[in-house]
Amino acid sequence: MRSRSENDEQRAFRQSVRAFLTEKVAPHAGTWESEGLVPRSVYAGFGELGVTGMQVPEAYGGGGQTSFAYNAILTEEIAASGAATGALLLHLNVVLPYFLTYGTPEQLDRWCPGFVSGELMTAIAMTEPGTGSDLAGITATAVRDGDHYVLDGAKTFITGGVQADLVVVVARTSRDAADRRGGLTLLVVEDGMPGFTRGRKLEKLGLRSQDTAELFFDGVRVPVGNRLGEEGGAFGYLGANLAQERMAIAVGSQAACERAIALTLDYVRERTAFGTPVGSFQNTKFVLAGLSAKVAAGRQLVDAALADLEDGVLSSADAARTKLFTTELQAEVVDACLQLHGGYGYMLEYPIARLYADARVSRIYGGSSEIMKVIIAKDLGL
Repeated sequence: MRSRSENDEQRAFRQSVRAFLTEKVAPHAGTWESEGLVPRSVYAGFGELGVTGMQVPEAYGGGGQTSFAYNAILTEEIAASGAATGALLLHLNVVLPYFLTYGTPEQLDRWCPGFVSGELMTAIAMTEPGTGSDLAGITATAVRDGDHYVLDGAKTFITGGVQADLVVVVARTSRDAADRRGGLTLLVVEDGMPGFTRGRKLEKLGLRSQDTAELFFDGVRVPVGNRLGEEGGAFGYLGANLAQERMAIAVGSQAACERAIALTLDYVRERTAFGTPVGSFQNTKFVLAGLSAKVAAGRQLVDAALADLEDGVLSSADAARTKLFTTELQAEVVDACLQLHGGYGYMLEYPIARLYADARVSRIYGGSSEIMKVIIAKDLGL
């Protein structure tokens, strides 16, 4: 079945990204997974390729691309190649849009050159030890003091937090008992600001090349000039980009499904049991046939949702449906594919093992499957 169409520029972008990942990144995946982060030179390499600046307006030295199609292509190629790219996708798909949407001309002049070159990497600090998905429960505070905010609090599970040069911190600048969502503000904390410290690099089950950290803010004086958007407007800003953030996860989950099947087809054709290729067994055929049908359905859903996103009509409920379907499917597919690998599938030297570990968080971050169901149920009028 046909999937979404691409123009000549998008096809050329896919080819250049594929070549770079295959030659420069994927061969080092095992090492970087073990180290728990990727070298900063990797981000600079993506900068030279034009990837880190593709969304930055031309006026600030970037490519000026407003289409999410390029982000989707990059996500698919990273999954297909098995490359380890650290926090790159989080930076491009989740954090950078806040700068480009709410940044002032002065802020864009200051930070965009680093975004374009890949020398400035970002993270977003929302989650706190006691809040989880409850953003309205954020307790980190930022008190106005002249032309600064004094920031205090702690954040956890911050992807890219170890290496980030700029951290967008969601902090409470005021409190209204009648509106728990009000009074939240986005402040950009820069590496080296006094009082800003990074805790331990957290050890995770999967996505191990993504550096994930605890962050602490003790009386950090953040200039008012580092505020993104209006004071108290953060909750609305965070919600405005959720559809795209969830589509980024859905695209990655769909691509992981497709890679899992491709890897398993190669394995069952080569692996023999009882003197016969594993792929010749009826159970193998039926399992892969069933998965193939579901993954084909997932591809059509993702492409339709991407088209709606491109047209600016993707609803939060449809983004939730797409994320829910693809992430739950990812869990089913990689589990079944690992099973078909037998004992070898449990060995980390086989890519299916990494796919299995990486898949688990897809149903948690960006809004858990349970939250996706709440959003969908509300859309159904329930």
